[in-house]
Amino acid sequence: MREFGKGGFSLRRAPAPLRLVYGGFLVLLTPGLLSQLAFHVGRIGLTPAAVATYYRGSEQGDVMVFPKTFGQLLELTHAHAFTMSVVFLILAHLFVSTSVSDHFKAGALAATFLGLLGDLASPWLVRYVAAGCAWIALGAWTLEAAGLLTLAAVTGWECLGRPD
Repeated sequence: MREFGKGGFSLRRAPAPLRLVYGGFLVLLTPGLLSQLAFHVGRIGLTPAAVATYYRGSEQGDVMVFPKTFGQLLELTHAHAFTMSVVFLILAHLFVSTSVSDHFKAGALAATFLGLLGDLASPWLVRYVAAGCAWIALGAWTLEAAGLLTLAAVTGWECLGRPD
């Protein structure tokens, strides 16, 4: 963190041991990001109907699905709000120290933030407002995945690069 306090910190020009630490963080983060994607695909599904069924429940088809309770959504929100905010904070700090343009940084950070915010809000909207809010969840997941992968990939590339 001391390195970030210095004016003009650049990840590409950071000492190799520091880049190794940040690269290690990205390696350890990758299974978490991939398992989140697998959860969305495998357990919930990627259609509005599947998302609505997961949160609102359904008696159609071969299996009865119970709606998520207030307590279940609260537990989900509690865990995600803490973990994803810390992941975003760390990745964002690393990402802003890369050599990509400020315009690209602003767009990627805004998209990621909106995706994370939508991921926190959409279960509540789908469950208690309308099944059609499942589109919000799908859009949020897309922004979140694309944003986090972009932040991680650009940061990882800079960790591997040689100083200018």
